[in-house]
Amino acid sequence: MFAEKIFAIAHYADQVVLFVLLIMSIVSIAMIFERFMSLKKISGESERIRARLRMALQTNSIQDFEDIAKDPTSLEGRAASHALKHLKTHGEKGFEEVFNTFVLTEKPELEKYLPVLATISSNAPFIGLLGTVLGIMKAFNDLAQATDAGQQTVMAGISIALVATAAGLFVAIPASMFFNYFTRKVRAILSSIESVKELGLAYSKMKGQ
Repeated sequence: MFAEKIFAIAHYADQVVLFVLLIMSIVSIAMIFERFMSLKKISGESERIRARLRMALQTNSIQDFEDIAKDPTSLEGRAASHALKHLKTHGEKGFEEVFNTFVLTEKPELEKYLPVLATISSNAPFIGLLGTVLGIMKAFNDLAQATDAGQQTVMAGISIALVATAAGLFVAIPASMFFNYFTRKVRAILSSIESVKELGLAYSKMKGQ
């Protein structure tokens, strides 16, 4: 009795799985596009700041921290601006904590949608596999009920069922690739802010002398 209910569900659930994968694909593409456009701009500004940091190190010009703090278009510049205001108002104490607080505030925005992409990339293949299993169950159940059905009927049903596995991989692979790509971008941006913080610490110590 219970098995009959499972087979009854299998007759419809494999199509539901394909619909779920379609929705996941649309959501994934939308998130990838949004993150790509957002991080592209932020990453571009971050690369420009890293170039200024390299120049400051080569020329041993710690004073460049003030110039970076005047740049409101980059996350590094805004972090440096907050820290510089704190330095002028309260001194060196708490200077590093201002940077850390800024990172904690901005990090969720940088990582926006990334947990969802990670979930889609890890679960879409299993959802596709579920659809394939249900489709194969449906194919063999149809064969059992139709005594005149031959090998071609079973093979046709199995081939249709395998579409779910292919769909799951089709959804998961781009989500996984872009999740890794965006994670590297976020890590590079946070590393750049950390570099500005180190320059700021050197600047604060120089001012404190």
